[in-house]
Amino acid sequence: MPDRNLYLPLVIKFVEQDLAGAARVLEGMKVPDAADVLESLPGPMAVRVIKTLQIGFAAELLNQTADGFLQHITSQLDPQFLASILMHLPKESRERIRVHISGKTEDEIRDLLEYPQGSIGRIMTSDFMSFGKETLAHDAIGKIRSLAKKRMPSSYAYVVDDEQHLVGVLNMRDLMLASPQQSLESICLKDIFTLHCFTDVQEAANALAKRRYFAAPVVDSENHILGIIKAERLIKGVQEGTTQDIQRMFGVSADERPFSTIGFSLKKRLFWLNINLVTAFMAAGVVALFEGIIAKITILAVFLPVVAGQGGNAGAQSLAVVMRGIVMREIPAGKRLKLIFKEGRLGAINGTIIGAVTAAAAWLWMGSPFLGLVTGLGMLVNLFFAGLSGATIPLFMKQVGLDPAQSANIILTTVTDIIGFFAFLGFAVIFQQYLV
Repeated sequence: MPDRNLYLPLVIKFVEQDLAGAARVLEGMKVPDAADVLESLPGPMAVRVIKTLQIGFAAELLNQTADGFLQHITSQLDPQFLASILMHLPKESRERIRVHISGKTEDEIRDLLEYPQGSIGRIMTSDFMSFGKETLAHDAIGKIRSLAKKRMPSSYAYVVDDEQHLVGVLNMRDLMLASPQQSLESICLKDIFTLHCFTDVQEAANALAKRRYFAAPVVDSENHILGIIKAERLIKGVQEGTTQDIQRMFGVSADERPFSTIGFSLKKRLFWLNINLVTAFMAAGVVALFEGIIAKITILAVFLPVVAGQGGNAGAQSLAVVMRGIVMREIPAGKRLKLIFKEGRLGAINGTIIGAVTAAAAWLWMGSPFLGLVTGLGMLVNLFFAGLSGATIPLFMKQVGLDPAQSANIILTTVTDIIGFFAFLGFAVIFQQYLV
């Protein structure tokens, strides 16, 4: 302790004058010694140093510090950086840091770490090598040699700035031929191919295959490097994701396989089949309410599937757009109502146009202008509510903690069937004297 206090002013002066240099020195030290130095620094200065270190080393370093220091320092780090730190730690070490994070920061970190199903964020690895842009060539070469002894990956090395923004990628030949005092920023290739962490696995696999890369850096919306994705992992992810997406959309568990036991399959399917049965009876109940008018004007039965089917298609379009927005996190909480009303307006416009076309077709086919009017009005109402429902259902499921992909299509179809039947047959009752 006395020695540390004696040299502390010099350490602080060094950090103030050359932050990047201080970070390089720390990275060359043993982790326990580096953690001891870090804990001796004033809080704000320690934060600056941590954010300058390689993210993997920073995570290992924080894991070695005392709980009191850890609690103090995590309160001063932004959620994005903390999320990156947690990604580089094993589960048991991650929990040690998590206990010092709470409130809004914890919620933000949870959102950052919960990558959408089917995205490369779910399957990327945080096992990559990066250097600060001010790092000198001879320091980087020494570090690579040191890391190679620990079997760290060395196929690609990335260059980042003080806030972990990706600057470029190192070509090992250029690094070996560079002047020892040359900075990595002047050596690295800056025109670099990256993949966003929300990119679909299939899309990422196609992009890597097209360029014949076996790995690529994964970044967030602010170009922070989060990890890398390897081609062989993508191939496996594509195979798993394709079947899971299909199964989840239609109420089948993504865990179910072709030769799963009958008991397991029943357990995973029966719940949603029963939900679907209940909703089907609800739609049938609406039709039963209008049994008299259908018996009186049997031609109405011909147009029931037309109105309901178009509503289902329009709702599916809205559902697809909103689901993509949820997956890509393009829908902030404050704009959800705006999106719902936008989809409702779009549904009303589509309903007006499609309703007019349907009305004309019904009139020409059956020779009854009022049948055309009833069909057109039913179509307008159904498409309006289809747009609203297609946006509302996934947003509501997300809000209450359910997976929006899990059988949203079943719920939407039921809604459009019920509203379509009710609107069409309701207008038929209103205009029945002109339809007979």
